[in-house]
Amino acid sequence: MFRYLAAAPIALSAASPALADPEPDARQDTIIVTGQYLYTDQVNALRTPTPIIDVPQSLSIITADQIAEQGFDSIGDIIDYTPGVNTSQGEGHRDSIVFRGVRSTADFFIDGMRDDVQYYRPLYNLEQVEILRGPNALMFGRGGTGGILNRVTKKGVLGETFAGYQASVDTFGGYALQADANYSASDTSAFRLNAMYESLENHRDFFDGERIGLNPTAKFQLSPRTVLNLSYEYADHERFIDRGIPTGADGRPVEAFENIVFGDADINKTELEAHLLRASLQHEFSDSLKGNFSAFYGDYDKLYQNFYASAYDAVATPTEVTLDGYVDTTQRQNLILSGNLVGEFTTGAFGHTVIFGAEYIDTSSDQDRYNSFWSTSLDDTETFSIMRPLNLRGGIGVNADGLATINDFSVDISDDTRVGIDVFSAYIQDEIEISEKLDVILGARFDSFDIEVNNVVANETRSRKDEEISPRLGLVYKPQENISLYASYSETFLPRSGEQFANINGANNALDPDTFTNLEAGLKWDFVRGLSLTAAVFEIEQSSPQPADNDPSTLDVIDSEITGFEAQLRGQLTEDWFISAGYSWLDGEQVSRTGPTGLRPRELPENMASLWNTYKVTDRFGLGLGVTWQDDSFIDNGNTAVLPSYARVDAAAFYDVSDTLRVQLNVENLADELYFPNAHSNHQVTVGAPLNAKLTVRGRF
Repeated sequence: MFRYLAAAPIALSAASPALADPEPDARQDTIIVTGQYLYTDQVNALRTPTPIIDVPQSLSIITADQIAEQGFDSIGDIIDYTPGVNTSQGEGHRDSIVFRGVRSTADFFIDGMRDDVQYYRPLYNLEQVEILRGPNALMFGRGGTGGILNRVTKKGVLGETFAGYQASVDTFGGYALQADANYSASDTSAFRLNAMYESLENHRDFFDGERIGLNPTAKFQLSPRTVLNLSYEYADHERFIDRGIPTGADGRPVEAFENIVFGDADINKTELEAHLLRASLQHEFSDSLKGNFSAFYGDYDKLYQNFYASAYDAVATPTEVTLDGYVDTTQRQNLILSGNLVGEFTTGAFGHTVIFGAEYIDTSSDQDRYNSFWSTSLDDTETFSIMRPLNLRGGIGVNADGLATINDFSVDISDDTRVGIDVFSAYIQDEIEISEKLDVILGARFDSFDIEVNNVVANETRSRKDEEISPRLGLVYKPQENISLYASYSETFLPRSGEQFANINGANNALDPDTFTNLEAGLKWDFVRGLSLTAAVFEIEQSSPQPADNDPSTLDVIDSEITGFEAQLRGQLTEDWFISAGYSWLDGEQVSRTGPTGLRPRELPENMASLWNTYKVTDRFGLGLGVTWQDDSFIDNGNTAVLPSYARVDAAAFYDVSDTLRVQLNVENLADELYFPNAHSNHQVTVGAPLNAKLTVRGRF
């Protein structure tokens, strides 16, 4: 059985060979092999040795080199250049992605292990980022309703000793430092340390913050067939929370407010401290049977508190805004144990690659929320005159009537829940080679999701246990080795407790989980080495509770049907020219059981496109140019507020001073356009950054 290990769709830019990550296994050339290699495919999240071209699913891989070349600082930067996905605001304190029209704050993974706390994830220690579209329950369990994002971390490298560094400064005044050092103590052991410090600044008043990341790892080759990876990561992150500006009578952002921050310079902030422990043991029982056993423990301590614009009437009171606010804390501990076996065998004329796995998750999550409480209104909202800055500092200010007012975050408790979750899962998948041109993929996953919630405020404890089976079916037809045509069907579910296990009060305690189904058909074509085209059409049907636009403490039950098309061209057009181009078309309709029907789902742009080029002008000098474009979309489920379309042009230039030193300039928003990239609700629209630049020095020794 002959297969390509399809690295072609993720080829790196030819303009950056000098400063690619120095470990030898960071890149993989296209290889023709006899038999199949296990755990050599670039898509770590798949957990099987399936080449990308044989995966019946749309996916994108962003390598460490592309992250560095495009000057990406966040998950949101990556999403801007990925088809089929877009960003949501995340209330200014977390990553939030809309996967094919389905918003998620929890479908994030580290090395295939769930990482569901709400925060901004760093990029300093990554080998690559993998974005899989469509429901992904078979490998990842609950959630993954529109897709998942998996971060693959850097591991120790045997037989190599090296050190790398990166320092950058931007025109807002922010700066960042990164270090990456690997020490090979022997032929069978290696130790690696990745570290970062980042001082945050941007174009908005009051914004600041800092991030610290420390990630020591160790690799041990216990035997010729056994490898153990150990990792500890410490994250310390704080930043100002900016929830943007209101919309006006026409439902569009009020551009006159672009420089006003509707928050408190002292109160609006988020803080996170996390300790993450990971262990992975890979063992080859034989040439045809491999095992992968992993353990993960995460301890997260999260706080965010803020004021934000909750109401604005541009007709009746155009100079006044209503502010709401709250303080929210989360303490969560996740213990995850998982293991799988991958075996290859034949039955008659059919070849099989079978993965069988099981996973256990123990989660403890305590969270509470206190609403703001104003001394003048004796309520959680107060009205202020619109000015720069607002007459508010440290929770003390003067309201629109000229009266002194003081906020107290200890009076009005909104939520205090103590959650315990036990999840057991088992899954099996068989990739059946019917012939040299036809593969069939059959699989199913069983999940038992058991949750108990102690609602301290209501003085009651509720529990619920859901048991779900999520099937997957795929067909891959290869008329020739470098072309595949595929079709797939998959399902997933989301318990009524939601992504963050807030509660199972009221009807949530009685209703079944929401289910999501996905039909997809696509094409993957590796034209030549280093250049590939992928395209897919799909339909997602969902039934989902979402926070009500007018009262986020309640839920609207909204059924939606989303159909779409996406395409991506990626790789080397010539030896000197790298391109990454993507386009997606999305259409959807809400079929609400509690409100009007026929509305378009929120945060669903009809068209999105991106293009990035890197061109090697000389052996040492290169240029980059890109554009990301997003059609207009609705901010709310009622389709009353609009996020305007925008196009942003970005550029880069880099010069290799030597084989081990690069100087790089990245420019964002080259045309200095005013734009609004995302929102959380009608009066919380993000103001995009104006023209800005970042100078970076990268090196290794």
